[in-house]
Amino acid sequence: MFDVFQMLFLGFVIGLTGALAPGPTLVATINASITGNWMTGLKVSLGHILVELFLVILILMGFAALALPYTSAIAFIGGIALIVFGGLTISGSRSATTVCPPSQTVCNPYLAGLVTSAANPYFWIWWISIGSTMVIAGLQGGLILAGSFMTGHWTADTAWYTFVSTGVSKGRTVFSDNAYRKIVALCGIFLILFGIYYLSRLWI
Repeated sequence: MFDVFQMLFLGFVIGLTGALAPGPTLVATINASITGNWMTGLKVSLGHILVELFLVILILMGFAALALPYTSAIAFIGGIALIVFGGLTISGSRSATTVCPPSQTVCNPYLAGLVTSAANPYFWIWWISIGSTMVIAGLQGGLILAGSFMTGHWTADTAWYTFVSTGVSKGRTVFSDNAYRKIVALCGIFLILFGIYYLSRLWI
């Protein structure tokens, strides 16, 4: 039982360090929370968790060992995707409004969590290396320990993004459309810089 709590705590701490780091999923949470409510962060994290669940299944099938030689290619593709996503965000900021029509998928927090996670090269590299190592280490003690690690990890993601969305949504009434457009544009710039950062690391 002590080992279960150890893995749960370890998963939470490791997950929290990743969630706290600025990244596209955090940007998506802030962006969606301006027009949403405190549950937006939970929805974004569920989209994020769906990608991670898929990766855990792949890890259990031996994917990590096969993908490790291609981390540079993963970083390149992900970096390009982030730059494109950032450009589209900046373009959309010109007509952005705090009233979000239901038909606009960009406002869908589940989709935002899924897309920003899948397009983040750090996310993939982390899971191919650190994440797979932790899951496999947990499996050495059985599925319960591996499950405890993932439970802690996902608890950290959900707690942090829900906390962020609660804070942002409570203050959304202070944003005019003009201020909102500037925030969206800044988010787009950040995504582009984030993509450039990972592309630059390929030649360092």
